Amino acid sequence: MKLTENEYGALAKRRSPDTKLYKTIPGAFVIGGLICCTGQLLLNLYSSAGLDKTAAGTLTSVTLVALSALLTGFGLYDKIAKHAGAGTLVPITGFANAVVSPALEFKTEGYVLGVGAKIFLIAGPVIVYGLAASALYGIILFITQAV
Repeated sequence: MKLTENEYGALAKRRSPDTKLYKTIPGAFVIGGLICCTGQLLLNLYSSAGLDKTAAGTLTSVTLVALSALLTGFGLYDKIAKHAGAGTLVPITGFANAVVSPALEFKTEGYVLGVGAKIFLIAGPVIVYGLAASALYGIILFITQAV
């Protein structure tokens, strides 16, 4: 079957579901905001418990990652994401979800060849290129400051 570009565009438009922007945008805003408010609440809680700003921030990040991983493990994160869309992509919780999801998908293959091998399937390239970029930027900074 040979289609022209216009015919393909018309076919894709007919077959694609309509987006409900009036629902998805407010949902993303509210859920993303709730995730951020939860982070701020945790930060305030840990600070009021006597932790300094750095330790409270670290513990907040760890808590958000752990909660996101648990919600993903119980299948709740995907249900929230279904209604929140991009609101669940708040960097730290979205990253935790991206690490845990492939591991859960391949757990039937065992802990070593399934979970261990696939846990960084999605997040691995982000980590690799992030580390490579930070090393490159560090070298550039070192050279420019030495001059």
